[in-house]
This record gives sequence, C-alpha cells and structure tokens, in this order.
Amino acid sequence: MELTKLDQELQSLLNSNLDAATDSWLQSKLEQIISSSSTKDLYMTYSLLASKIDSDTVLNLSSDTDEVTQYLRTQNATTLQIARIYLLIKVLKANGDFFVPKVANLIQVADTGELETFLKYLILLPDAENYKQTAVEALRTNIATIFEAISMQNPYPAKYFNDQQWNQMFLKAAFMQLDLSTILSIDERANKDLTRIISDYAHERWAASREIEPLFWRPVAAFLDENLLKDMERLFASSNPIENKVAALCCYTSEEPMAKELLAKHPELKAQVANKNIT
Repeated sequence: MELTKLDQELQSLLNSNLDAATDSWLQSKLEQIISSSSTKDLYMTYSLLASKIDSDTVLNLSSDTDEVTQYLRTQNATTLQIARIYLLIKVLKANGDFFVPKVANLIQVADTGELETFLKYLILLPDAENYKQTAVEALRTNIATIFEAISMQNPYPAKYFNDQQWNQMFLKAAFMQLDLSTILSIDERANKDLTRIISDYAHERWAASREIEPLFWRPVAAFLDENLLKDMERLFASSNPIENKVAALCCYTSEEPMAKELLAKHPELKAQVANKNIT
C-alpha cells in the first residue's frame, strides 16, 4: 500500500470530521508531545480521545478512489479510530527512535477496542513491521473481533507474515467459519505446507461426513500433485455443484498437465471458468 503523505491525508479528513475545538485540541497536544518527547502526554492524549470523539461516528469520506480512502471505506473507519492512528503516525514520524517502544507499550495495555483499531490500521504506521509480534499474537486470541481485525480485509499479514504465521491465520479463519473471501492475497501466499494441511483436513471432514467451505481449497491450485488431483476428482464427482466449480477453478488455474486433462473431462465447467462465469 503506497502511503505517501498519509499524515496529511488523515489530517485533512479529521479537519472535516471533527468540530473545530476538538481538532484544535488534538493539534496542540501533538505539538506538545513531539516537542517535549513526552510519553505521559502521548498516553494521556490517546486515552482522552475517547472522551472527545463519539466512538460510533463513522468517518465521513469523500468519493475519492485513492488507495487510502478505499481502505478506510472497506474497514468502516470511525472518526475515533482514525484520530488515534493519526496521533501514532505523527509521533512515530517525528521521532521513531523514541516513540516506537512507547507505542508498543501503549498497545500492550490497550483494551479490546483500542487493540482492534491498532490491528486494522497497523499497515498505515511508519515501519509497520516493528509491531509484527503484536499482529502474530492476535492470531492466538479467542476474541473474534481481534482476530478478524488482523485477518479480514487486512494487507498486513500478506506483507509481513512468514508462511507458518500465514498458514495459522488462514486455517484458524476456516475453523472459525469466517468469510475466507475477505482474506487478502490468498493466491500469492499459497504454499506447499498449507496445501498438505488443507488436504488432510478435507479427508478428516469427509470421513466424518461433514462439508468443507469451498473457498478453503483456493490455495491448492498452484500445487496440484497426484494426491491433490484425487481430491479434485472427488470434488468433480460431488453432488454439490459448488464443489464441482471449485475443482474446475483449481484445475484451470493449475500449470499441471494432468490437471488440464482432468478439467477437459468437464467441458461445460471449463467453458464457464474460461468465460469468467465462475470465478
């Protein structure tokens, strides 16, 4: 995500979404925090924003289609969330060496709402990889909103997680029966280990006569070996037309000649994928 002049964009948004008194208060606090390198003032201001801005007020966005505006729209950003992220961005850009550990400490003691905000907009922070440990720890939570904040519609995992962390996130999202279509860059982050786990899990589900979320198969398309092709054959033979379509998509996307041969046995499905009637 290209984030040139991000702080100016967010400042402009806040100028149009905050009342003049609150906007002026925030700017004066920022000047004080940065000029004095005050940890106390940073923590106090971050906390006081909740008393200054209604947490339910959705940020009023322009009709622009730039990447940042689209991301805020996708996340249903609130004014309070963006005020907090703007505060962190400004202090980190002003003096990262001093404020990076202070921001890390702030998030360690954050309540659920504050942590959700941090994770949703973590990608916007300068040197966002500094907070990777916080993002990884969010994968272990039992709080659905926290897990969804890092995993759903969030580009951070695809950019910074290693394969093991990525796989953990994808599998947990499947086990929690979340909408896998909202995980970004699934095709780019697909890997051999994940496809093996997907196949093993599918066999367990089949043995228990239980259904499998069709999108769960998406990462296997680039890794169709002999065993996975048997899984595709089973999906083609299913009485569930959605599973037939999944097999067709996987085989169509695959570079494996045997996958192309298998798909050729189902010309109607092949044509639908080729014509983008199935995606």
